[in-house]
Amino acid sequence: MIAKRAFDIVVSGMALLILSPALLVTAVAARLSTGRALFRQRRAGRDGEPFTLLKLRTMTSARDSAGLLLPDADRLTRVGRWLRLSSLDELPQLLNVLRGEMSLVGPRPLPVEYVALYTYRERARLRVRPGITGLAQVRGRQAISLEDRFELDVQYVESWTLWLDVKIIALTVPRLLKRTGALPGQNPTATDERGFIALWHGQHRPGQLD
Repeated sequence: MIAKRAFDIVVSGMALLILSPALLVTAVAARLSTGRALFRQRRAGRDGEPFTLLKLRTMTSARDSAGLLLPDADRLTRVGRWLRLSSLDELPQLLNVLRGEMSLVGPRPLPVEYVALYTYRERARLRVRPGITGLAQVRGRQAISLEDRFELDVQYVESWTLWLDVKIIALTVPRLLKRTGALPGQNPTATDERGFIALWHGQHRPGQLD
C-alpha cells in the first residue's frame, strides 16, 4: 500500500503544519488543566505490533485515600470534556501517522491485551495500520453495536482503495461537527475507543474466542 502511505505522509504533514497553532494552544490548555499535556498508551498496530498512541490529556491523576484512581467522570476536567467533544484531543495522532505507526484511515487501535480476544475474522483488522478515523466512525460510531463496528473494520480492510480513504475523511468532518452517532449522556471522541473497551466484556462472548 505504497499509495496509502504516501497519502498519509502528505496529508498528515500538511494538517500538522496548518493545525500547529491549534495543537499548541490545546496542548497548553491540557497541561494547565491536568498537569501534563500528553496521554500515552500502548496500543496494537499493524500485525499486532505495539506502539505508543498519543493524545492530549483530558483527565487528572487524582486518587482516593487508598491511592486508587478516582472514576473517570471525577477526573475529567472541563477543558478535557471540551477537547473530547471537539475531538481536538486526537490531534497528536497525526504524529503517529507521520511516524508510520498509524494511518489517517483504518480500524481504531485497541490496547495490546485485547488482540488475544479477537476472533479469526476480527484479526483481519490487524492487516493494516490503525487509523484516526475509519469506516465504523462514519457509519454510526457509538450508535452501532460492537460486532457491527468490527465487521465494518474487516469490510474496510477487504475493500480498501485510496478513493475509499478520501471518502471516509470527507465524511468524518461533518459527522464530528454534528456529533453524528454520539449517544446522549456520553462524552464521545472521534475514535470511540473508550466505547469499544467499555462494551467489550458485555458483548464479546467467550464462545467466540479462538
